[in-house]
Parts: sequence; C-alpha cells; structure tokens
Amino acid sequence: MNKRTFLWLPLVVLLLLAGCRAAGPERPARTVAEFFNKYENRSGFKATDWSAGLTTRLLLGRLGSLGGGSDLTQALSSVRSFKVLTFAPTSNSAQKLVADGLVQEVNGLLANERYTPLTTTGGNMRYSTRMQGDRVTELVTTSSVSGAPDSFLLMSIGGNFTREQLDQLLKILPNVADMSK
Repeated sequence: MNKRTFLWLPLVVLLLLAGCRAAGPERPARTVAEFFNKYENRSGFKATDWSAGLTTRLLLGRLGSLGGGSDLTQALSSVRSFKVLTFAPTSNSAQKLVADGLVQEVNGLLANERYTPLTTTGGNMRYSTRMQGDRVTELVTTSSVSGAPDSFLLMSIGGNFTREQLDQLLKILPNVADMSK
C-alpha cells in the first residue's frame, strides 16, 4: 500500500460509516426527541405524550399489584416526561417510509454516541440510556408491535434516575409497553 492510499483510506472508512448512520428517509433524526417531532403526525404513527404527573399516578396505581419498592417509587417520582410512538405501515406512504429505511433510522439513532445500549434478558424489548455523570437522564425502549411486520414501538422516559431506580423501571416496562400498544 502506498503512502497516498494510506492517507485516503481513513477518509473513505469515515464516509462509509457516516452513510450507515444516515440511513433512513430524509435527514435522519439524531435524538429520540427529534424522531418524535419528525414522525408523530405522519401516517402509520400513533404518538402519546403523557404528563409526568399523570404517568406517575398511573404507574404508582399499578405498584400495589407489582410489589414495587422504594427505588421504584423514587424512580417514578423522578419521571419528567413519558412519550410513546408506535408505527405500523398501514398506508402507502407509511410503507414507503419502511422501504426508505425507517427502521434502520430508529436503530441508527440509538447507535448514536449519545445512547448506550443496556444488556437485558427476555422479550424483544431493547433498552438504551443517556447518562449525565452517574445519573440516567433518558431511558429509551424499542420493541416491535406484535402481528405487524416492519412495525415498532419507541418509548422515551426522561428523568433523573440512579442505576438502582433504572433497574426497578426495567422490571415494569414490559407491562407498561403492553398497555401502550
């Protein structure tokens, strides 16, 4: 390999990686908030944005049957925002979004350097977090919608959680996701 090729190789690799990151229709969203703003009013999408007060009351009401502890109660009281976006390609324009790489855009934005994937067991839910120091500022959950190919559920919970509080939230999120679909 000559010196000139060696100098261009890193640039070519960076351009290829940027192309993978930029997959998706139009300009790809860089954060979950941008993704919500971009798609919430389009065909095939259903958005729910709950106020933190309502979310906390709903989830605290379910605590009795779930046997939550003080970490869960503290986590719920730290919730600032709770957004859910579901997508099922039910129209031609929604199917075009799938063909243009919508699902890859969701995966790409969570592969962004701002989100850290969590390793969990069970189910088809995937979790990612945004951290500030040792605190979790956003928990993002993705899943598919059962019975709908090329579909997904995207849930974003903004707050200020410790790792212990996050662990407690992860225990109840599958139930919350089922209620949201």
